[in-house]
Amino acid sequence: MGGFFGVASKENCNFDLFFGTDYHSHLGTRRAGMAVYGENGFQKSIHNIENSPFRTKFDKELDSLNGNYGIGCISDYEAQPILVRSHHGTYAITTVSKINNSKELVDEIVANRTHFFEMANGEINATELIAALINQKDNFIEGIRYAQERVDGSVSMLILTEKGIYAARDKRGRTPVVLGKKEGANCACFESFSYLNLGYQDHRELGPGEIVVFDENQVKTLVAPGKDMKICTFLWVYYGYPSAKYEGVNVEEMRYKCGQLLARRDNVEADVVAGVPDSGTAHAVGYANESGIPFSRPFIKYTPTWPRSFMPTIQKQRNLIAHMKLIPVHELIRDKKLLLIDDSIVRGTQLRETTEFLYESGAKEVHIRPACPPLLFGCKYLNFSRSSSEMELIARRVIEELEGGPVSDEVLQKYADPDTSEYEKMVDGICKKLNFTSLRYHRLDDMLESVGIDPDQLCTYCWNGKE
Repeated sequence: MGGFFGVASKENCNFDLFFGTDYHSHLGTRRAGMAVYGENGFQKSIHNIENSPFRTKFDKELDSLNGNYGIGCISDYEAQPILVRSHHGTYAITTVSKINNSKELVDEIVANRTHFFEMANGEINATELIAALINQKDNFIEGIRYAQERVDGSVSMLILTEKGIYAARDKRGRTPVVLGKKEGANCACFESFSYLNLGYQDHRELGPGEIVVFDENQVKTLVAPGKDMKICTFLWVYYGYPSAKYEGVNVEEMRYKCGQLLARRDNVEADVVAGVPDSGTAHAVGYANESGIPFSRPFIKYTPTWPRSFMPTIQKQRNLIAHMKLIPVHELIRDKKLLLIDDSIVRGTQLRETTEFLYESGAKEVHIRPACPPLLFGCKYLNFSRSSSEMELIARRVIEELEGGPVSDEVLQKYADPDTSEYEKMVDGICKKLNFTSLRYHRLDDMLESVGIDPDQLCTYCWNGKE
């Protein structure tokens, strides 16, 4: 995933930019960067943040990057923001994007004798590709709209220029762009809470495909928002920070409702309800409040020296790292029937490790209640690493075992329907494979009700394959 923050201020913007960007650190683990424009022109800094927090890598830049306009980002993939010089002039750009047709677009642009810099993995920097698309047109408005239309996937962006900052939301609104304001400054960001402690107030959210430009004085709409929206539902279930809001709906409040509706369909006998930290905790609070089963924290996520989700490339080591971050409270586990809520089950590896860890710590039973339905499709619209490969999804593996091989989308629809026998067999297979005492997923209709906005505006592709 990733997130960004941009600010235009009458005064030096580096303080707001530094902390506004830092507040997006939960959205990415690999790269971070900031770019500013001021009396000394454009300045930029990018660091690897895989093994240390944003603040420790950029604290020196808090004094050295000086300007009134600036953009910053946290990224799971490409290094950004990037500086570009073109017929539009010099500008910096940062994006939150996924480009499924990258090869087609790159080949098309390279055919006109334009080059790209390959990254270490042989891929093209997605933000560089977006900039190249923008540069195909005569002005930023046409260029941004052209990029939005040509990209198969999604793209939201901030563009820093000498005169102000352009902010553009994905044409289907799959990721958010939120505006904040205070005296003498305006900002744009991914996470709405990121500017609150900096003195800003909510201004508004951009609509699907909307393009604005802002400086320290005003925000001007350049392209009006569209009506067709498909914002990612997983932003509420998993990715979003508890204090964030999307389309006016707070993440923490949604998770409470999610847990409440989970409990209403359940009749399990358990001693305590617990959430897998961090995102599962709020779901568990909602479940406990509705069911009357006490909420407990039988294991604690150790964070003092684990500020980031450092993940080695070897899966065995990844599992060990995830396991080491959870510290048991044996007194709250021993001889207990535990009901455990996680935001989702993807591969199932870590949750199986957690379950075994609870059994080893003396738990009598471990009942699992994911806060979303089974993941059946890899996300096409966001760089959503938790479900990027369909063949890694535990639900897909169990379905293929039941069906004796690869299956069609038509067959998958039967497994996506919670009222079919196929669905029951799949859930039972996952439960046995992962060694849970019992397993009950959240229903899609209940989860969408938990969000509380028009279901037609929510993307549910990873659960039912429907765009």
